[in-house]
Amino acid sequence: MGFSVPISRAIVAGLALCLWASPAFADPCEGSLPAKGTTFSGVVRYVGDGDGLCVGPAGRPDRWIEVRLGDFYAPELRERGGVEAKRRLGQLVIGQRLVCRAGRRSYDRVIGYCTLGGRPLGELLRRKGGREGGRGWKR
Repeated sequence: MGFSVPISRAIVAGLALCLWASPAFADPCEGSLPAKGTTFSGVVRYVGDGDGLCVGPAGRPDRWIEVRLGDFYAPELRERGGVEAKRRLGQLVIGQRLVCRAGRRSYDRVIGYCTLGGRPLGELLRRKGGREGGRGWKR
């Protein structure tokens, strides 16, 4: 017993959809990274996870600097506590001005040692209940 043409097309279309690669969702930070040792500042526009954010001018993702916090190591989003860590960081910093000192580069971001109101961001996160952990964290 053979398939009718509409059923065959439906099966082929369904398989094509299953095999189609979904686009990766990247953060919107596209600005140039500062050199190691440079001090930079900006308003937090985006929080990607519990220790990653972007600072820069409103409406200009092409100038947003992607920062990985150098003094706090949050669990990854897919790990236990990761979503909570992102929420905590977002509540603390979205819309706030940070002053950061650039460390080394890590992938497409800079390791930044940032302060909020003159206080180290890692310290503020720990005081708000943030626990460090996750893949790669060393005690």
